[in-house]
Amino acid sequence: MHIKTWLGDAIYGVNDGLAAIFGIIAGVSGFTNSHRMILVSGLFGAIASTLSMGAGAWLAARSENEVKERDIVDHQRHFTTHVEEYISELVHDYEQDGFTHAESLWIVERLSKDPERFLHRVLTDHTGWMELHSKNPWHAMLFAGISTLIGAFIPLVPLFFLTNSWGFMLAAIVSIIAHYVVGAVKSWVTLRPWWQSGLEMMMVGILVGVISYGLGSMSAWFI
Repeated sequence: MHIKTWLGDAIYGVNDGLAAIFGIIAGVSGFTNSHRMILVSGLFGAIASTLSMGAGAWLAARSENEVKERDIVDHQRHFTTHVEEYISELVHDYEQDGFTHAESLWIVERLSKDPERFLHRVLTDHTGWMELHSKNPWHAMLFAGISTLIGAFIPLVPLFFLTNSWGFMLAAIVSIIAHYVVGAVKSWVTLRPWWQSGLEMMMVGILVGVISYGLGSMSAWFI
């Protein structure tokens, strides 16, 4: 897996777990002062988020593989009966890239001498798949689940050590700082400044906490 793809997926998983569990903790804290309920809700929320992200990643990888396999098979069948058509298209593509007709023809002729390589080029051009090999759904599931679990446990850690309102306050502080760090790290795969990306993510975390706490407090009046 490419490093940027790996990092992007990891950031997504950690942020999803972090935001979801912080929101649960904030909402339940607004609803009740019961430390036991807050902690249990957060723990089961972490488990649910981990399983959900893992299952979602598994299904997504399976679906992508199935779509890719069907796309490739369809083009392979068409390729076997329309080789000359693909040769003409490739020559045209190279001419569009600035090569002369003679140069384009020479390149395509060299490619056509290696059927496997030539087919690979045709498939990547016509299917849009840069990588023709299939993803491993189990690897995707494990990676998504672990990254989500790591993010989910960040807001929970203070609650294991503090059983009063200070536990939630520290969990909120830790979560907001973690949002900033995750946002700053995200800048490695984007063009935005690290401080700007971190600040944006931190504001999102604060918004999640405030809205969740407010809704939890309002619910206490009706439930």
